[in-house]
Amino acid sequence: MATGWSASRIPLAGRSLRCHQPDQCLHGRTASTATAWHRARPRRIAEYLAIMLADGGEAIADLALLRDQAEVFGPVASTPTAWRLLAGIDSAALARLRSARATAREVVWLQAAETTAGIPAARAGGRDLPGLVLDLDATLVTSHSEKEQAAATYKRGFGYHPLLCFLDNTGEALAGVLRPGNGGANTAADHITVLDQALAQIPDAHRHGTRILIRADSAGGAKVFLRHIRTLHSRGILTCFSVGYPVTEPVRRTIRALPEQVWHPALEQRRVWPVA
Repeated sequence: MATGWSASRIPLAGRSLRCHQPDQCLHGRTASTATAWHRARPRRIAEYLAIMLADGGEAIADLALLRDQAEVFGPVASTPTAWRLLAGIDSAALARLRSARATAREVVWLQAAETTAGIPAARAGGRDLPGLVLDLDATLVTSHSEKEQAAATYKRGFGYHPLLCFLDNTGEALAGVLRPGNGGANTAADHITVLDQALAQIPDAHRHGTRILIRADSAGGAKVFLRHIRTLHSRGILTCFSVGYPVTEPVRRTIRALPEQVWHPALEQRRVWPVA
């Protein structure tokens, strides 16, 4: 597991051990098999890319940090070779990679259940939240030069606008969609795609029968997206949602028109509000 900085740890120690993690998590079915890459070379390149990212690398050229330690890692691919590997991943290979990630996650979660208390609870307001908590949000990535699919953003910048989903319980990145800078913040179709991909990453034992809270800011308030969350109940996925929503005057009028019997007390840490 890659963690943040700590004064009690040696920076970058144990990097070579990460090369063995795919075999351990996939019970010997290597990443090459999972992605139909039948040669060891592509698999090793993918592993070194993962190590580079875990070490804080930001560009493929940062593989040079591993390349300079051949006595530890052996021969490391050049930057053009790594680029060719990524360029050769089509939609079918990407689907197999997602499947391999889900399989590895299931193994790791089972190991966590056997050796620890299992998946920790997410916390909010000083309290543990039941079940799993998924956070969806888009983020702006600035590009300082013309790059493929880079575009102007709604904040007058230039770059990309990916939409991501993280599991708050463990901090795991479950899914993401790479989008140009002009990708909409509240595009329901993108939210549905990312949510479905994220749910597919959760092991069956947790995806079915466990309460799953989906959180998003006001960009997740689209009716189509919220309706999709509700329809997941028909597939045995116990989803609920908490999203931001702009309270405009039409919304205020609608709230004021609600009948008295639908109001319930709202609980806070120190007091109870009469209605909410």
